[in-house]
Amino acid sequence: MSFHLVEPCTPRLHRSELAVPGSSPKFFEKAASSEADVIFLDLEDAVAPDLKEEARKNIVQAIGDIDWGNKTLCVRINGLDTHYMYRDVIDVIEQGSDRLDMIMIPKVGTAADVYAVDMLVTQCEDAAGKTKRLGFSHIIETALGMANIDAIAGASKRNEALHFGVADYAASTKARTTNIGGANPDYVVMTDPDDAGNRNAHWGDMWHYALSRMVVAARAHGLRPIDGPFGDFSDPDAYRAAAKRAAILGCEGKWAIHPSQVALANEVMSPPDAEVEKARRVLDAMAQATKEGKGAVSLDGRLIDIASIRQAEALVAKADEIAARQ
Repeated sequence: MSFHLVEPCTPRLHRSELAVPGSSPKFFEKAASSEADVIFLDLEDAVAPDLKEEARKNIVQAIGDIDWGNKTLCVRINGLDTHYMYRDVIDVIEQGSDRLDMIMIPKVGTAADVYAVDMLVTQCEDAAGKTKRLGFSHIIETALGMANIDAIAGASKRNEALHFGVADYAASTKARTTNIGGANPDYVVMTDPDDAGNRNAHWGDMWHYALSRMVVAARAHGLRPIDGPFGDFSDPDAYRAAAKRAAILGCEGKWAIHPSQVALANEVMSPPDAEVEKARRVLDAMAQATKEGKGAVSLDGRLIDIASIRQAEALVAKADEIAARQ
């Protein structure tokens, strides 16, 4: 281990994150009664320009009026390049209740963007006499943001999560796709011809690098990496596949842009029962070895080392957190 210790952010269960437009208050109660771990009330992309002010008022009222249970509640503000952003922050903090947990900042491009919002949020909290400090979620959805991702991840003590905004990222990098997440039939690798001249085409994941890069930056700064939206909510199998790829890389959760995707995200981002049981056996075996004064121990023919124990502890902690929520 390095002498520099990574300080973990505020722990939260973050398997599924349900997006709810601020201009559609009829969906607020449904979201509150859903199984989503995190809800973000949206003031940005899902709200038309002429509805921004109305949506802001809806959200300010809903934060305090609706029973959100034990869910993490977040508001996605408008981007720093718009004239809506400053009023989003001021009104939500000064007029809203203390029930709000986090602010989501879209299209973060530099560490200075984070600093700017941090300054404004701190000013508002202090002016309103707030003692609860809001956490930050950042959406990495531009080439600039990905290029500066390490600086962004370490730019504020409020930082908690990095999200991969695949659609705007594709537009920013001028990727040849119009899908919101998922695979692309043109992103393939061809095998060499066999003796009969036959070749196979294997689809690849065109988002692998970006998502993996985000995971590394998040974990290096003690943050939660969260995979973003999957546009085709009529294809649960493809959503599940995308979520599994993200989970394998280290993501803790995935967005749900439709209520039907919440259960899928919770399913994929929860550790499988078999893995949890094995992790508990690892910890039990190590505890027994320690009790007997042994420095090493094996389980099922495999050596258990310190890394194995850390993995087991993380799995068990996550399983216990999910059980407590249920």
